[in-house]
Amino acid sequence: MCLAIPVKVLEIDGSTAKVDFGRGVVREVNITLVDAKVGDYVLVHAGYAIQVIDREAAEETVRLWNMILELSGPVRS
Repeated sequence: MCLAIPVKVLEIDGSTAKVDFGRGVVREVNITLVDAKVGDYVLVHAGYAIQVIDREAAEETVRLWNMILELSGPVRS
């Protein structure tokens, strides 16, 4: 199964964007596959933005993931 994570575009420099994964995690991703602008939400898979999505869809996905993580409890090794 592949997962794509919704993130917010903070800055763009050519084909690279700084994006906010939430909880203080900011990373650079490649945006050559999409027409993203600062403030847009994109789905990121394997370091590439693969689709621009609307804010409501991004926020709902993040809410659901947070709920799943809370219900699953602490990670055990």
